[in-house]
Amino acid sequence: MDLESSIFQDRVKKESWKTILTLAFQSLGVVYGDLSTSPLYVYKSTFAEDITHSETNEEIYGVLSFVFWTITLIPLLKYVFIVLKADDNGEGGTFALYSLLCRHARVSSLPNCQVADEELSDYYKKDKTALETNSSIGSRLRSTLEKHRVLQRSLLVLALIGTCMVIGDGVLTPAISVFSAVSGLELSMSREHHKYVEVPVACIILICLFALQHYGTHRVGFLFAPVVLTWLLCISAIGIYNIFKWNRHVYRALSPYYMYIFIKKTQREGWMSLGGILLCITGSEAMFADLGHFSQLSIKIAFTFIVYPSLILAYMGQAAYLSAHHFNDKYNQVGFYVSVPEKLRWPVLIIAILAAVVGSQAIITGTFSIIKQCSALGCFPRVKIVHTSSKIHGQIYIPEINWILMVLCLAVTIGFRDTRRMGNASGLAVITVMLVTTCLMSLVIVLCWHRSVFIAICFVFFFGTIEALYFSASLIKFLEGAWVPVALSLIFLIAMHVWHYGTIKKYEYEIQNKVSINWLLSLGPSLGIVRVRGIGLIHTELVSGIPAIFSHFVTNIPAFHQVLVFLCIKSVPIPHVRPEERFLVGQIGPKEYRLFRCIVRYGYRDVHKDDMQFENDLIHSIAEFIRSGSKAFNAISEDLSTEEDKMTVVGTHCTHSDGIQLCEDSVDNIESVGTSEAVEIMSPPSSQRKKRVRFVVPESPQMETGAKEELQELMEAREAGIAYILGNTYMRAKKGSSITKRIAIDYGYEFLRRNSRTPTYALSVPQASTLEVGMVYNV
Repeated sequence: MDLESSIFQDRVKKESWKTILTLAFQSLGVVYGDLSTSPLYVYKSTFAEDITHSETNEEIYGVLSFVFWTITLIPLLKYVFIVLKADDNGEGGTFALYSLLCRHARVSSLPNCQVADEELSDYYKKDKTALETNSSIGSRLRSTLEKHRVLQRSLLVLALIGTCMVIGDGVLTPAISVFSAVSGLELSMSREHHKYVEVPVACIILICLFALQHYGTHRVGFLFAPVVLTWLLCISAIGIYNIFKWNRHVYRALSPYYMYIFIKKTQREGWMSLGGILLCITGSEAMFADLGHFSQLSIKIAFTFIVYPSLILAYMGQAAYLSAHHFNDKYNQVGFYVSVPEKLRWPVLIIAILAAVVGSQAIITGTFSIIKQCSALGCFPRVKIVHTSSKIHGQIYIPEINWILMVLCLAVTIGFRDTRRMGNASGLAVITVMLVTTCLMSLVIVLCWHRSVFIAICFVFFFGTIEALYFSASLIKFLEGAWVPVALSLIFLIAMHVWHYGTIKKYEYEIQNKVSINWLLSLGPSLGIVRVRGIGLIHTELVSGIPAIFSHFVTNIPAFHQVLVFLCIKSVPIPHVRPEERFLVGQIGPKEYRLFRCIVRYGYRDVHKDDMQFENDLIHSIAEFIRSGSKAFNAISEDLSTEEDKMTVVGTHCTHSDGIQLCEDSVDNIESVGTSEAVEIMSPPSSQRKKRVRFVVPESPQMETGAKEELQELMEAREAGIAYILGNTYMRAKKGSSITKRIAIDYGYEFLRRNSRTPTYALSVPQASTLEVGMVYNV
């Protein structure tokens, strides 16, 4: 037995390592496409100042030393060994850090949070009791954040700034990557002609890149990793060749001493050139942002053993070439292609363009993902999200954002036509995101990891000092291109903040104007109107109480469906909600009213189901609630808080293999369906129905007669069809409101609402079954 168990364990280890190595290989194309193309433009952007006229190697060695230690300290030490551990149940990125802080410090900006959400399995990464074991300073910090609304808003704004800079990077990275790759054409033609070729070729490549986004990357994704791997092997081989051919002692430049010599000799020009050196770590944030597609170990292995040594060899090779030529090249520039042997320039050019396209694809997909997260958490207007792959949940396409990115990317390419100014813009966006990550990580260390405040201070001081130095060097070039990410981020930040502000005000209005349960009970079982056949799903943002739209509808239309469901589809600050915990079902008023409340919870990375699957899961959850929870709801709920406490978590159809089963058959196939061993509850026959709904109920436990009647009526309503009643609300600022509020609500929020998608896209409901009810909210 010992021999067999050891053989089994060895087999499991081999399979697990095979999986990890496979993920590490795949991560090359998704995570490291942007980072691996940085050698195309780092030296050219760095030596764009007066330091290019020096005849010594001290400046070249100084830049190489800065590049080496920057790559070693930021991507390797900070991200690989520290930040990657701050995952949110396997997910990474700026919003992952923010969601961690929202749960552990209860500073969530979502207005419809519930105590029941904290019972989700993945709500806390660690056991809840860990919250009580935090240090006294950490406890005081958490309580301070929970008490002061200003600090909570500042934390949200900080996360939004990082998000907006990522979106800005989604504009700048494709532009600089593709333009730098195409710049190799200048070595094959005269200087008078290549300027008229580079920009059109780069624009054509960018247009094709964005035009193919709706097909999804999964169709050509299998090529991404081989392309990047080929590129990394190519630049490392060229680097080794240049080291041995031009300067075998270039390794001396890895000493930090040359950084001191560089700053001392170049002074202000050297400090300004740090904005170009910064570009060597562009794309490092992708290691954390794309963590959800891979594992920590696979990303660490890929960077440590493949990406990191390849980049270092590439930069050392370029430095060796430059140290032997001292910029006296006939092209008078220090681009990447100058150091490539002349016979290999065309093949390297083709590989570089392919690698640039792969790197651009990664940042575009990342931009789509982060906008989806913002929209799920109420910080971005509703957009149409198309899932291009049924297997990979992260492969999405957002048409509106795609074309906006394309127009902005083309504008940057045509407007700048210069790698240096593009680099200035990209550098500021990259370093701002890293600074935001550093600030949020310091809070995660204290509040989520429960470490000493001293460790958090050391983390901020060490990495924050390095990043602040680069930030200042990038900011000084504000007028030379760095204004672009600031302008883009400011526009997106204002739009996101206005949308979030309007969403909060809308929810507050609905809370203040919700209908009393006593008003509902006074109407009687018929609700004072005619109850027609079918199920009415009233979409509302409220998690408790009766929405005002219900009374508005009842007042104007004297008919409603025989079964009413107040449906709330909400997002919770975790990446994924398990299917068995997705539906939260309760009953409003006595049973004869046939009123239910259903709260459907999604994580910010969850895929919303299509209308048919969603409807089946919803009806099944209500039926399972009636079967298993009917005894607990005999009493009339007169208090809303009591009503909310009595809600029950009910799983979907696939999570209740031993529970009630929902079967739908066409009328032609009813006779061919065999009888089941379990008890079947069927609706009365009707010649007009096109399908028959059956509930197959387990024999035990036995149900009450009232529960069977409820199930039968639910089946009749399901056969008649489902109608979605949505509120189309218009918001107006109250008279006497401040000018800022009137501008934000009357102009900003309403403009975004009119030009964003309707709630039907979030619900994935058919237009033929949708009924919109208009109301005006004076907030």
